[in-house]
Amino acid sequence: MALEVVKPGLLTTIQDLGRPGYFHLGIPMGGAMDRMALRAANLLVGNDEGAAGLEAVFMGPELLFTRDAVVAVTGADLPIFVDDVEQPGWTALPVKAGQRLGFGFLKAGARAYIAVSGGIDTPPALGSRSTYAIGALGGVEGRAIAPGDVLPLGQPSGKAKPGASVPETLRRKLGAPTELRALPGLYWHRITEAAQRGFFADEWKVAPEADRMGYRFRGGEPLEFVPREAPFGAGSDPSNIVDGCYPYGSIQVPGGTEPIVLHRDAVSGGGYFMIGTVISADMDLIGQLQPHMPVKFVEVDMETALKARADVAGMMDRIRAALA
Repeated sequence: MALEVVKPGLLTTIQDLGRPGYFHLGIPMGGAMDRMALRAANLLVGNDEGAAGLEAVFMGPELLFTRDAVVAVTGADLPIFVDDVEQPGWTALPVKAGQRLGFGFLKAGARAYIAVSGGIDTPPALGSRSTYAIGALGGVEGRAIAPGDVLPLGQPSGKAKPGASVPETLRRKLGAPTELRALPGLYWHRITEAAQRGFFADEWKVAPEADRMGYRFRGGEPLEFVPREAPFGAGSDPSNIVDGCYPYGSIQVPGGTEPIVLHRDAVSGGGYFMIGTVISADMDLIGQLQPHMPVKFVEVDMETALKARADVAGMMDRIRAALA
């Protein structure tokens, strides 16, 4: 009743929808970088939407099934193979005991989500099976999967419908450039009006330093700061503040040069100012960005952010309806 890891891929971790409620203790929510993709994969195989699956970055694993199951792969466009026969993505695929799931070379996106009927049943840590490698929590001993690992599976619900597929119109796509909507934040006043306009006018590119903690961006003009006398407890650099809390999605710009959007495994606070926050509706998109991809930050207000959140919730409702 398990999956055997033949090859782990580049960086494949067990993820669910995370462990909310511990951020005040410095433990991030974590969970899937692309939550909609994981939810869709779980729905396809008859799991609860928050069941644990695998998040594969850039390169997929090779897995041996020891029981009959239904599997679905969503998110990034990675060619999918069952015993070397190519299969469609975003589709419920029946597999037999003894068959192998493998992947080809990445075509688009960054993270693929692999759900198996019954879900991965590793022991939860603080209410979640999500791997938080920095804190050695969840997953397999708090780390990425490795060759020889045996991943236990839960009991299938029997609700999976082999052959069911999420319609193309309900699969979110990245733009070129990808637009990330953001609300200006508490420290917006720390940069000049010209720098405020320039931040949203410039085109940025994803830097190689992009992971579960945060995505760095390069290519825009450095930010110009409003002169100040540094307050007690803040560093001398104009981007330093007295330590404060970091909201999920915060855009911090150390030294005013390269924005960093904090993501699922980011720390909960520190001493860099935040010029704004990427809205929740667009955080999944960041998880699918590859290095060097172009990005534009787009200024929005709270009303727009709330509508975008409702739109994403509506898309999930339509996915549920399509697979009911």
